Amino acid sequence: MQLSGKRVLVTGASQGIGAEAAFRFAAHGAHVHLVARSAELLDLQVKRITEFGGSATAHVADLSDAAEIHALAESVPAPDVLVNNAGVGRWLFLDDTSAEELQTMTAVPYLAALLLTREYLGAMRARGSGWIVNVNSPVSRLPIPGCAGYQSARWALRGLTASLRLDLRGTGVGISEVVPGKVSSEYFDNNPGAEERIPAIARLIPTVTPAQCAKAIVDAVEKERAEHLFPWQLKAFELSGRLFPGLTSYLTWRTGTHR
Repeated sequence: MQLSGKRVLVTGASQGIGAEAAFRFAAHGAHVHLVARSAELLDLQVKRITEFGGSATAHVADLSDAAEIHALAESVPAPDVLVNNAGVGRWLFLDDTSAEELQTMTAVPYLAALLLTREYLGAMRARGSGWIVNVNSPVSRLPIPGCAGYQSARWALRGLTASLRLDLRGTGVGISEVVPGKVSSEYFDNNPGAEERIPAIARLIPTVTPAQCAKAIVDAVEKERAEHLFPWQLKAFELSGRLFPGLTSYLTWRTGTHR
């Protein structure tokens, strides 16, 4: 897809991967709609984009609220590219997680992506064009101990992507799933204790930057890639999990967190 002149909506765009993706889309000539809960942080990102000659608009919305998702879709027409990037959630054992927190980490990323995509899908199909990107986590491929609620939501997002890929075949609308390894973003600062639960064996996968993630997201749209896991070490672990599921699962458990 040629991005110049296109309209792109990016969720979770106030910092980290979303902010960098918005900046990179704008640098490719797209008008970017940035969505997040913090008006102050969004304004900083819009200022950053416009100072470099890009075009952007901020939209404050809590994507854990279905009514706010609908209101966002009412105010922003169906974009050419929808990037479902917003995600929250601490890594906890299931019985250590409150029912309220489980609902929140299911609402974002999974329900947010599900409902926002639903809002725009009809218009995309009617015009016969559009692209969706779901940004997912490595735990959607390689389950680890100690984060049942978070990774269940990530597996649900993976299922949504796979289902839409079949439904959209031949419609002119496409979908990508971008899965980076550990990212040097604010996520681990915002979710203390999560970093310590990464199994020792998974720490062999190099950390990537939000800028690298942004490049992968934009490349996925431009090249219309169905899936992109990176760095290559993550792809190797994912392949190992498919070829040797028992061994990979054991090593992940053995080197992971325990009570």
